[in-house]
Amino acid sequence: MAEQPQHEHDPLAPPQRPTREDLPEAVSDNIDTILDFYKRHEREKPRAQRFVERFSHVVGSPAYVLANLAFVLAWIAYNLLAEEFTWTVFDEPPFFWLQGIIALNAFIISTTVLIRQNHAAKLAEHHAHLDLQVNLLTEKKSSKIICLLEDLRADLPNVRNKPDPEADELAKPADAAAVLNAIENEKP
Repeated sequence: MAEQPQHEHDPLAPPQRPTREDLPEAVSDNIDTILDFYKRHEREKPRAQRFVERFSHVVGSPAYVLANLAFVLAWIAYNLLAEEFTWTVFDEPPFFWLQGIIALNAFIISTTVLIRQNHAAKLAEHHAHLDLQVNLLTEKKSSKIICLLEDLRADLPNVRNKPDPEADELAKPADAAAVLNAIENEKP
């Protein structure tokens, strides 16, 4: 008899994470489809967009913030102590040049963030469109299944055929245009 690893029975051990092999084949296929979508999207991304995203990862990191703080403090300290050590003061208080550098830095960072957010919004729009398409198709399939089940129930001699208004209503496919119009009319 093979010995079980001790952590499987230990209630304090972290839970085992499921692997790809633990998933049904249909789920694994869906994961592959999603990964293919992201890989294709990454391949088709313009070089400038890749640069902006890498740059935004750098400027969005805690290390960048700390480096900026260290730079600002060093700049201020140098310029305040320069006369005492007979160094050249290159930016007297209120630190005009430092303010310019900080403003330029803020402009570059905010523009980078906006570019990245615009790209992410475009990708999210693709996802929303895909979700809508899949949901509409799923709704159509569900309606068809209900119709088929109702037909089967009516055709089977040993199953009592009773009216089911809810099933009749659910068997009707939704009119996507009518639903969208109703949503738009309800908006405040």
